[in-house]
Amino acid sequence: MRITNYLKMAGLQLVLLTSCAKYTDIKTQGQMVSGKLDNYTVLMNGYGNFDAGPAAICDLASDDVQLVDGSTQQKELAGNTNTYGYYVRSYTWQPAVYEAATNYADYTWLNLYNTIFVANTIIQEVPSVTDGTAAQKAALIAQALVHRADAYLSLVNVYAKPYIQSTAGSDLGVPLVLSPTTAQVLNRASVQTVYSQIITDLKEAIPYLPQTQSMTFIPAKASGFGVLARCYFYMNMYDSAARYADSALAYKSTLKDLSTLTSPAGSNPVFYNSPELLLSKSEKGYSIATSGSGVLRLSDTLVSVLGPNDQRLNLFTTSASVISTTSNYTDAGGYYLYMESPNVSAAQYGGARNTGVSVPEMMLIKAEYYARNNDATNAMLWVNKLRVKRIKAGSYADLTAANADDALVKVIQERQREFFCRMLRWWDMRRLKSDSRFQRTLTRSFNGTQYTLAPNSDRYVFRIAEYYRSLNPEIEQNP
Repeated sequence: MRITNYLKMAGLQLVLLTSCAKYTDIKTQGQMVSGKLDNYTVLMNGYGNFDAGPAAICDLASDDVQLVDGSTQQKELAGNTNTYGYYVRSYTWQPAVYEAATNYADYTWLNLYNTIFVANTIIQEVPSVTDGTAAQKAALIAQALVHRADAYLSLVNVYAKPYIQSTAGSDLGVPLVLSPTTAQVLNRASVQTVYSQIITDLKEAIPYLPQTQSMTFIPAKASGFGVLARCYFYMNMYDSAARYADSALAYKSTLKDLSTLTSPAGSNPVFYNSPELLLSKSEKGYSIATSGSGVLRLSDTLVSVLGPNDQRLNLFTTSASVISTTSNYTDAGGYYLYMESPNVSAAQYGGARNTGVSVPEMMLIKAEYYARNNDATNAMLWVNKLRVKRIKAGSYADLTAANADDALVKVIQERQREFFCRMLRWWDMRRLKSDSRFQRTLTRSFNGTQYTLAPNSDRYVFRIAEYYRSLNPEIEQNP
């Protein structure tokens, strides 16, 4: 068996950065036997191999986050470019987020291609193992296909243009690596080709996935259907997205009731057993949501959308004076994300912010489908099914919509409430920027300089770090 030494060398560097790298035989330990299915099961069950979603750059670029000009936090960020340069550059929509001349890792690119590399290893090598049943092999390959598809869906929504059917065949996507070999051309496939591969992987996987999950980071049928629903959703194919969301909910539809909680303890179940997660993925890389300069301050716009009775605001954020024990950010005021604070236990907050598909996401996909099909009643029905579990007990009232357009606005707002600082707001901003109902020009000030993000801006697509392109110059750059 030939499994790359992925524990010591990130898969991205093997697959995308060192085109002449060689395989190394795995060093088996204990009862592990080379060429046996157990080795690949260990790979699949290793949370660190597949847990990564897009890192914080999507949140920083979105309107979920706000740095108050002239505040203590902003001054500290501006004065610490070695640590927080990527933070400032993504927040201010700069063309180059990462330093060109140094190996300054873009953890979104790095971690997602690492996921793809390990998945490819399983997909290619499991058929030739000498033990295990055909069903066991098929299930393991199917789970790897789900992880690969999810990783490509994230990559194409960070480094490529939003999906538009008329141009997807010519728009640059990302390098499509489908085997664990480094001897291949890494030109970027088209957006259409990448999405087609995602759909192919998921449709091939779903029949062989287990019915239920032992842990949320191990794919089951709900995971496969959930990622497929998200895929069609960001292709603007809302009927297919709703159909697969229904399929996901048929396998898992539980919600955590936040309405009666008075403290965060237990409010966000630990990722591996959350009743809401269909596939857990975390924002890995540079830590920005803990304490100190990098803590995420919620934008005033987001706070107004949430409102004082929303338990997502009450349970998962805190004031500036609480979030940091080393600096005083009260001059900026507002609310700060507190899900990952070191001052509370991981069991209270559930660890890192999840970016994987979830029950709430499936519900809101269905809500948007109905709103876009002139059915405001059913759109609001699905929104309210979620909100009743999110609004403080005694303060809840159903939302209503005057018409389908009003329902669509309310669905988009509910998506922002549910997924704030978890990547999807940025993806939604990209998806909606050409829709006149949601089109707007964003402005923000940092250190006295004004920055603008227009609907037609190239900055809705992150550029690929020049360090990676210097090693593989065939990878075309974004504008």
